[in-house]
Amino acid sequence: SNMVCGGFTCSKNALCSLNVVYMLVGLLLIGVAVWGKGFGLVSSIHIIGGVIAVGVFLLLIAIVGLVGAIHHHQVMLFFYMVILFIVFLFQFGVSCSCLAMNRGQQVVLLNSTWGMLNNKTKVNLEDQLDCCGLLNVSKSRSQFEEDVKNCHAPCKAEGICPSCGDKMLNHAAEALKILGGVGLFFSFSEILGVWLAVRYRNQKDPRANPSAFL
Repeated sequence: SNMVCGGFTCSKNALCSLNVVYMLVGLLLIGVAVWGKGFGLVSSIHIIGGVIAVGVFLLLIAIVGLVGAIHHHQVMLFFYMVILFIVFLFQFGVSCSCLAMNRGQQVVLLNSTWGMLNNKTKVNLEDQLDCCGLLNVSKSRSQFEEDVKNCHAPCKAEGICPSCGDKMLNHAAEALKILGGVGLFFSFSEILGVWLAVRYRNQKDPRANPSAFL
């Protein structure tokens, strides 16, 4: 009866498999960030650092879940459940806001992100996207003119450069839909992890290890 899903062994195997998937996703994130940095695709240390931090965090959570599942360790499984549930709430909220973001909110987000970038990163970004400055609007005109002055994107030689904001906004809706969709899908896998951990934690080990419940 153990092998029937709903049995102890099945819950254990399902939880282990889910955590192995999380570990692979964590390693993939770290790998992609390092690869992007190596190829000079993303020069901003904040973005690289952020992606690596998420990857490492996911890796650590998965290891806690995996060790907890293998040993049916009550305390580890409890912490795993709580942390995963908090991550689920945060991710669910972020994914929903990505999907619900209108153009005005996208502009505000772009402006605040652009403001945090240093000049070197802005210039690199302008070179890659072949554009100059963020948005040519009266509110940030002086900043825009300064960015255009520093910019040496290929389009500058032709004398006409689109603004990076317009280029980004054209793709933003699409990117946000993908980000939100992937985030939403992944957040439901986290709720599955929480449910499995709760269920597995309350199941009695058929090998009857009495110390597991102390």
